[in-house]
Amino acid sequence: MNSENAYELFHKGKKHAKQNDHLKAVMLFEKAIALEPERGSIREAIAISYYNCGLYSAAKKNFQKAITIDASNDFAYYGLGLCLAKEGKINTAMGHFKIAAAMKPLNETYRQTIKRYNRIFDILHKKLPPQEEGR
Repeated sequence: MNSENAYELFHKGKKHAKQNDHLKAVMLFEKAIALEPERGSIREAIAISYYNCGLYSAAKKNFQKAITIDASNDFAYYGLGLCLAKEGKINTAMGHFKIAAAMKPLNETYRQTIKRYNRIFDILHKKLPPQEEGR
């Protein structure tokens, strides 16, 4: 019965997420997680909705949990990378983008994200002034 309820909550949450009603989706996903805390698909879905609400820390936590549950979840690595990039951790984010791309080498989104963040990384490092002695 719990699995069925979690399943129903998950699908209702996905419906709200598809309609860009991510706050409602989060509430439904949280209820589903209370019933099935180790379900990677629910963790990924709630992470996406948290991310779309601008709640990057909560998204990051759930992407990390999704990876712990299923280390072959390429999208969770990608999503975690996006959260880390929002925190300004471009190097670490790139590592996660590259893992996702290695898992799904034909995924154009992953490849384009790596290119984009490589450019950002290059710009950030070229704009930094050289350190002066004594600093």
